[in-house]
Amino acid sequence: MTSVANGPDTTGAELRRMHGFLSAFTRRQAERTVEIPGGFAALNDTYALSRADNQVLVDGPTDPEALPERVEEVLAHLPHRAVNVLDPVTAEACAGPLARAGYTRTAVVLMLHTGPLPELGGAREVDLPALRGPLAESWRRFLPGVGDEVVHALVERRVVRRRGAADVRFLASHDEWGEVASWADLYMDPAVGVAQIEDLVTAESHLGQGHAGVVLDTALRTAADAGCTTRFLTAFADDWPRRWYERRGFVSVGSVDCFERE
Repeated sequence: MTSVANGPDTTGAELRRMHGFLSAFTRRQAERTVEIPGGFAALNDTYALSRADNQVLVDGPTDPEALPERVEEVLAHLPHRAVNVLDPVTAEACAGPLARAGYTRTAVVLMLHTGPLPELGGAREVDLPALRGPLAESWRRFLPGVGDEVVHALVERRVVRRRGAADVRFLASHDEWGEVASWADLYMDPAVGVAQIEDLVTAESHLGQGHAGVVLDTALRTAADAGCTTRFLTAFADDWPRRWYERRGFVSVGSVDCFERE
């Protein structure tokens, strides 16, 4: 895994800032939380079909053997199980017990922006109503065959992200006719100097036209102007967007291990 050029100490400090931001964001956007040893369950009963909004986050030392049973207790009311582990050593220790309990494991890479700051990209802030149509279309593309109820939940759950950070913005690039072509979330906490860019998506009809770059550049510049010196995003370890982000000045500094079970 690539590390930032200014050394392992800086990399570790940046990674701890990202972990802290992710943990705080997850807590703040939840309708309710349930504490467990080494972490907590973040629950949003309004969007019970959303795994991202109903999960266990392990952000401290825990008992790996006891974790599956503890997850079962706090997520028993849900049709799914989702556990995210921030520390790689803890994740490795939990992998065996969770696998025996039927969980599959994937890695999400944490990518820190270390490249030159772009000029303001040209995207603009929008509200959820402007994104409902494009979001629904994209979810049907990514999850073919899912029902309308699931798509509705995945679209509307964006409402709770407003409370996840001190400053949450939805950014979008538009085509020449004013249609939303690409969009992303920007979560900022200027008090701690950290910003996360999340869910950068381009409508299928606008792929390859540069709109994603416009949104990304705008998010980076906006975060920098707000005083956020740590600017990061997440990407699936084995998916192509990771390489695209690398070409735009991002480097991998760590990962979050995601364990899921139906």
